[in-house]
Amino acid sequence: PAAGGGVGGGVVMVCGAFSPWPEPPPRAGKGPGGGFDRRSRNPARGGGSQAVSWFAQNGCLAPTAAPAPLLPKSTKSPNYWDYIRVEDLLALQSGLEGREDDLSNDEVLFITVHQIFELWFKLIRRESTSLRDFFNQEVVEDQAMSNAVRSIRRVVALLRQCAAHFEVMETLSTRSYLGFRDKLMPASGFQSAQMRQIEILLGLDDEERIDLAPGEGYLKALRDHDGRESKATLEVLKQKSDGPSLIEAIEEWLYRTPIDGCKHDDADAEDGLERFVQAYVEAHSKEVDATMGLALSRARNDADNARLEARYEAERQAMRDFLNPTEKEGGARRQRIRAAALFILSYRELPLLAWPRDVLDGLIELEQVFILFRQRHARMVERVIGRRTGTGASSGVDYLDQTALRYRIFKDLWAVRTYQIPLRANPRLENAAFYGFHYED
Repeated sequence: PAAGGGVGGGVVMVCGAFSPWPEPPPRAGKGPGGGFDRRSRNPARGGGSQAVSWFAQNGCLAPTAAPAPLLPKSTKSPNYWDYIRVEDLLALQSGLEGREDDLSNDEVLFITVHQIFELWFKLIRRESTSLRDFFNQEVVEDQAMSNAVRSIRRVVALLRQCAAHFEVMETLSTRSYLGFRDKLMPASGFQSAQMRQIEILLGLDDEERIDLAPGEGYLKALRDHDGRESKATLEVLKQKSDGPSLIEAIEEWLYRTPIDGCKHDDADAEDGLERFVQAYVEAHSKEVDATMGLALSRARNDADNARLEARYEAERQAMRDFLNPTEKEGGARRQRIRAAALFILSYRELPLLAWPRDVLDGLIELEQVFILFRQRHARMVERVIGRRTGTGASSGVDYLDQTALRYRIFKDLWAVRTYQIPLRANPRLENAAFYGFHYED
């Protein structure tokens, strides 16, 4: 909050969610990805329809948005059941028969839980789309980044809730589920278009997907049984063509992140990046040497010594490879993205890096919870039906276990955990003040 007097006076928190300017903030800075305005040293503020969309979707009043009416145009005052549409909702659990009274309690539970999953997936898609659109702006407002962190935390909470729902499914005994399981065939949870949309939106690469069955990719599985494109197929194809994924937007934002005060489009950007990389690799190597020395002091024989030395040398080399990626891995662009992630998480105490730090930590938590959701799904299936073939002809539990082990999106963010070093060992920054608080008269 401003603490001084006069127009424009006061102490400014440059990384916070609040912008108590006595006059409108200046407009965006230079070039693709923005520049830096004179008030905030984060990438300059953006604007346009994407920014308005972000604020509108997150409950903030957009600068040009007209206030929405609080009540529908109808003069009738709504009741709870009208607003939530309770009667419509409760009429949706009748299954293929179209008559709920003909179903067992177990089957109604099965239908209801899966419908709730799809509602949670809908919310996850909305939040993930808002996140993607926010980071896909040419300039990302630091004052609005708190909303992005809130969205990430909401997705995490939703995925945790999804995983918790499997406990309800586990109240089905094997025998009671087998009593109606055959009527599902050849339908499968693999046909959830929204799950496929979430994976695409987050950035799961098609090349890394596991087929439901040999030659049965996810798009083929979404077709109608006569081979024609289904509504689910069209929705997923639409998602594939709907702009970049979240990981692509995040990596573009990381690419533009100033590293030790050096921006990506500065004249000495390449030299500044190289200085940081060399300093960090050297600091990391010293920490590995210290750890190796401790391990060697406890080795029992020469064979142990040789094994430990080889292992720690591989650790040093892995660090050098990570910060010096090949052209196939992305070359100079990938180097800057990785270095930016390492920089943010290594110097996380700097004020201007507070929200970026929470973004990267939040994305790791999001993927971790997604993995746990997949693992929880596999264990629920194994508990209820064992390792039999899935209704969609998949390998069942084996397929689910493989997705939990192999599906990763934010790989570089996970890798950074391997290469971070203690705070005391971090290389000294030349421009740490760039990321601090400042006073403007």
